[in-house]
Amino acid sequence: MTQILTRWKSWSLATQFALAGGVVMLLAMLVVGQWVAARIEESVVRNWANATALYMESFISPLSQSLAEDGTLSPLAHQALDEVFNGTTLGERVVSYKIWKQDGLVVDASDHAVVGKYFPVGGDLARAWKGEVAAEMAASDEAENALETAMGGALLEIYSPVREVWSGRVIGVVEFYERADTLMQDISDARQRSWLTVAAVFGAIGLALWGIVARGSRVIESQQAQLHRQVLALEEMSDHNRALRLRVQGAAARSAALNDQVLRQIGADLHDGPAQLLGYAALRLDGLDVPPEAEPRRIEVERAVKDAMREIRSISRGVALPDIAARCPCDIIHGLVEAHRARTGCQVEVTCSPEGLPNLNAAEKTCIYRFVQEGLNNGWRHAEGRGQAVCLTPRGELLELTVRDAGPGFPAANTPTEGLGLIGLRDRVEALGGSFEMRSLPAGGAELKMTLLPGQG
Repeated sequence: MTQILTRWKSWSLATQFALAGGVVMLLAMLVVGQWVAARIEESVVRNWANATALYMESFISPLSQSLAEDGTLSPLAHQALDEVFNGTTLGERVVSYKIWKQDGLVVDASDHAVVGKYFPVGGDLARAWKGEVAAEMAASDEAENALETAMGGALLEIYSPVREVWSGRVIGVVEFYERADTLMQDISDARQRSWLTVAAVFGAIGLALWGIVARGSRVIESQQAQLHRQVLALEEMSDHNRALRLRVQGAAARSAALNDQVLRQIGADLHDGPAQLLGYAALRLDGLDVPPEAEPRRIEVERAVKDAMREIRSISRGVALPDIAARCPCDIIHGLVEAHRARTGCQVEVTCSPEGLPNLNAAEKTCIYRFVQEGLNNGWRHAEGRGQAVCLTPRGELLELTVRDAGPGFPAANTPTEGLGLIGLRDRVEALGGSFEMRSLPAGGAELKMTLLPGQG
């Protein structure tokens, strides 16, 4: 069944319509053709019977008027009827006859064995007593039709009322059997012509409908082919755009890595260069022998040198990255939290489990480091470290990282730019194919959220 449905769907609409419509049209043609043929046969038989009955009435009615008086036929009438149906042209057409009274008595017949007998009145005989001409192809096997049954061949059984001349009252019914070979041939010809006409009409209708459907099918197939080409072009363009996006993300990641390397080098240079020189200067100032009146000036200079040395070391620590390439994300976060706690004394809630975390490259780990670092620093500056929390959660193929606090939240228009800044942080995240979101929490506080798809950068 599945193969049939698959093959059916593979055909065009025109082919499907030709098959389904052909079956429906064939069934409809058979029903309509049968009905038309039956109506034609009925009409031909009725017209033939009416014409024959009218012809027969012109012979029999004058000879049967005595039925209106005493209900019998005179001997002269019997003789005349025998002469009419024996050895004449009418006798060659009408092979048998009966004349009935209303009570079912046969008063005369070509088969003298049934004369004077009673038979049930019903069917076409009853219709004739109501004044109708009734006819059918003879196929009955009633007892009164033994002679007709023995004759064989095609016979038309006709019941015609016999009316009183002056009143028009039905005084008898004549039943006669006419040879129907010619009639059957006419019916066969009419049936054949009707079937041909019905077939031609239905064929023309089906062909016209198929032509409309075929044209529509060609239009649909053309549109489908065009849509398929457009889809292929869009897929090709999408692949090209994806390749470009990956190249841009790769370039951005390399640029971020290079920037981190430069910052690391700057931090090392600050620590090994100016910081060392300022330290040496502080030592020299500490041991410098100056006059008493210049001592306050020396102390002021020494304090300034030491403050500059602390600032340089702080900057050096801020721009330099620890070795995080070999560490897992949870270790990176815990390290940052511990350093933040040691520097500020704030408690930070950490939610992170190494289980289920994907493998991250160096650029992605650096992004996590900078994200948590910036989030904790912002929480310390704007929320005084209240309610700080860091949460790293895998969401299927995605990695979601949030940093929140219990401070006043973000102002309506907030575009911080100090330090690395949230703008630079957003650029770093989006360069790796991730998303960056910052919002104020309904219960108070601010939240930074980053979503990464590992491997996109």
